[in-house]
Amino acid sequence: MQEYLSEAVVLNKEPSGDTDVRVSLFTKRFGKFIAKAKSARKITSKLSPHLEPGNVVEARLVEKNGLQIADALKQSKLEMAPADLYTLNLLLPENEPEPRLWQLLVSRKWKWAAALKILGWDPEETLCSICGKKTPRAFKISSQEFVCGECSSKFERAELLYIY
Repeated sequence: MQEYLSEAVVLNKEPSGDTDVRVSLFTKRFGKFIAKAKSARKITSKLSPHLEPGNVVEARLVEKNGLQIADALKQSKLEMAPADLYTLNLLLPENEPEPRLWQLLVSRKWKWAAALKILGWDPEETLCSICGKKTPRAFKISSQEFVCGECSSKFERAELLYIY
C-alpha cells in the first residue's frame, strides 16, 4: 500500500455514490490528484469540512482500490473565486508537479496571466488566434487559444478565461 503526504489545495469536490465524494487536489509535491473520500457526505463526517474547495490542507492519501484520502487537516483558506479553482482543475494534468504554480497559489498573488505562463501558455508571447493582434485579453479553454478583446465578443462568456 503506497502512502502520500503533502500540502494540497482542494480544487473541486463532487458527489460519488451515496456517501462518498471525489476530490481534486493540487499537491505541493505530486501535482494534481483525484481521490475518493469515503463517507465524506455523512453528517457525522469529520473529514468533509476540511475538503471544501479553496482550502489548503495537509493531506494523507493512500492507494487502496484507487487513491483515497485517509486524513486531511485544513491549514488556511485561499481567497480565490470557486470558478477560478474549477477552471484550474480543468487545465491541470494529473501527476505533474508544478512548484512555481504552487508558490503562486499560496502566495495569494493569483493572476491568470502568470498561471498560464507557468503552464506553458504565455499570453505575452502570443497573438489573437482570430485577427492576429498582439493584445490577447482572454483564453479559450476548450481550444487552448488566445483572443483579443474585440474577438472575445464572438464567444459565450463561459467559454473564456479573461486574463487581464
